[in-house]
Amino acid sequence: MTTDAPARWRWLERIENGLIALFVLAMVLFAGAQIVLRNLFGSGIEWADPLLRALVLWTAMLGALAAARDDKHIGLDLVTHFVHGRARRVMRVIALLFGAGVSAAMAWYGANLVMLDYSSGTPAFAHVPSWCVELILPIGFGLLALRLATHAFLPPRNEAPALAPEFS
Repeated sequence: MTTDAPARWRWLERIENGLIALFVLAMVLFAGAQIVLRNLFGSGIEWADPLLRALVLWTAMLGALAAARDDKHIGLDLVTHFVHGRARRVMRVIALLFGAGVSAAMAWYGANLVMLDYSSGTPAFAHVPSWCVELILPIGFGLLALRLATHAFLPPRNEAPALAPEFS
């Protein structure tokens, strides 16, 4: 957890981090159970594999939000290693706003996917509708767009270089 976040937002960081840890633990337990059941008993839990795919999706989206929160996300910042001062800040703003725009577009298309699957009623696993699993796409990308857009106008939280020292 970062130490420079205002106290009023630390509860959100704890929830994000807790959900990521919970989902990773669930993935390890279900994947391990599947391995044991298949190797020892020749069968497995029927809905475990689709559940694991859903958990990977949810964990990836929450991980992207956590990375953006701490300015540790993958960024289009190669140029910022060759410019300094005001030009560097401008390039950072452009890159973050571009990422926010792409994330907003992904949220829009994710919402369309959710609406499409909602109307079809297709199950994902164990009587869970596929739209429930996919709901993380519009929500996650929407929050990511918001987070990237707001970070574009804030000072960086992470001053560590993105490139290895020998490349900077």
